[in-house]
Amino acid sequence: MTALHVPAVPEIPQGPLGRLRWAAADGWTLTRRALTHWVKRPDQMVMGLAFPVMVVLMMGYLFGGQMEVPGGDYREFIIPGMFAMTMVFGVEATFTAVAADAAKGVSDRFRAMPMAPSAVVVGRGAADLVDSLAAITVMALCGLVMGWRVHDGIVPALVGLGLLLLLRFALIWVGVYLGLIAKGPESVMMIQILVWPIGFLSSAMVAPSTMPGWLGTIAEWNPMSATVTACRDLFGDPALAALAGDSWASDNALLLAVAWPLAITAVFFPLAVRRYRAIGR
Repeated sequence: MTALHVPAVPEIPQGPLGRLRWAAADGWTLTRRALTHWVKRPDQMVMGLAFPVMVVLMMGYLFGGQMEVPGGDYREFIIPGMFAMTMVFGVEATFTAVAADAAKGVSDRFRAMPMAPSAVVVGRGAADLVDSLAAITVMALCGLVMGWRVHDGIVPALVGLGLLLLLRFALIWVGVYLGLIAKGPESVMMIQILVWPIGFLSSAMVAPSTMPGWLGTIAEWNPMSATVTACRDLFGDPALAALAGDSWASDNALLLAVAWPLAITAVFFPLAVRRYRAIGR
């Protein structure tokens, strides 16, 4: 009778540095897993990149003719808003992927492997950041064709790009946490009910100063508005001075564009890891 060969289970590295390398290697493995899915399903990737471009074109050419921006152009005004809105709407993709893995039992199989506990959420986050960078690149090219320009140089523009990715990074953990507590990917409607009001109740498409007082205050303190206003400033949008409010939130948009994502990450990253560890208990 031939004995079965059972591969040895690798030992958990000892020491903080060894554990960090272990977590990074496992996280990278799961990042490549997500990216491989996109390569094998190019239609999904193309549709995911086409949607934000379609929204930019609709807003710019279907509604842009009716929108007047003092000292600027509405199509140029909304491009930073569309960048940020794409980052916020990315929560839906993160949620759907995590909820699908949980519903199919993939998350349980990962938990049964000698894998770093944080690898699943870290891998998901890294893959979604790559996807977001691709979306911003495609939208920027579309914006350049429509007339959007960077007026203050490449360095401030790269800082603005970093703020957008920082916002997406923070919202990834919101999507991971909600995906782990959801009943399945079909619950994405719940995320849409949350995400769409956050996206539109902001300075992405119109200035909060044009809204009713209390509504404008909510829009100015929306984390997404902080990123949008800071990006418009860093991109040198000529219409910003005319449409920016005179509130503390508007005057300190760059500070809030960093503080809000850090606060969101501080709350939802531990919640996501804790929820992942609790699955199946």
